[in-house]
Amino acid sequence: MTRLLAPSMVAIAASIALLPAPAAAQDQAGDKVNTVIIYGDDECPPSVAGEIVVCARMDESERFRIPEPLRESSSPSNQSWAQRVKSYETVGAFGPMSCTPVGGGGQTGCTAQFIEAAYAAKREGTDVRFSQLIADQRAERLATLDAEAAETQARVEQAEQEYMERQRREQDAAGTPVPEAAPTAAPRTVDPLAIPPSP
Repeated sequence: MTRLLAPSMVAIAASIALLPAPAAAQDQAGDKVNTVIIYGDDECPPSVAGEIVVCARMDESERFRIPEPLRESSSPSNQSWAQRVKSYETVGAFGPMSCTPVGGGGQTGCTAQFIEAAYAAKREGTDVRFSQLIADQRAERLATLDAEAAETQARVEQAEQEYMERQRREQDAAGTPVPEAAPTAAPRTVDPLAIPPSP
């Protein structure tokens, strides 16, 4: 009695028969492979007999840095001292003025924390940023105000001088003398004690 194999079984058997067998040369040791990391424009060392050199080129800024796989670590020994001290400070943070549900009077510190958070948010708020931008713009305008005022004053003085010269030329052409400016009298000083009282 012969049994017929399903078509899928025939396909699997055929694919197994077509798999390549390992060559005898693969069992023997091959050339030595040397992997080297080079930085920037450094040259890759040449290969020698029986050795293959594979160079991985990295950026010059990575030369003196810790390798990237070792930079991030969750090991407690790689924790910074600031974080360790912070964790030590918060170990016993309960009781009065702590804002925790542990211990008696734990709720008394919540108001202080809310106030500190509000002031921190106010320092970093958008209105503070706008006031800083306004102050910067005002300082920038005031810096150019003196130069603009001096320039305007020079233009006004030049226009007055041109006007006086034009009047002088017109009067010289007409033959009339130019009136001299009357000297200004010095202001009189009055002694307040010399003024008689009003009736």
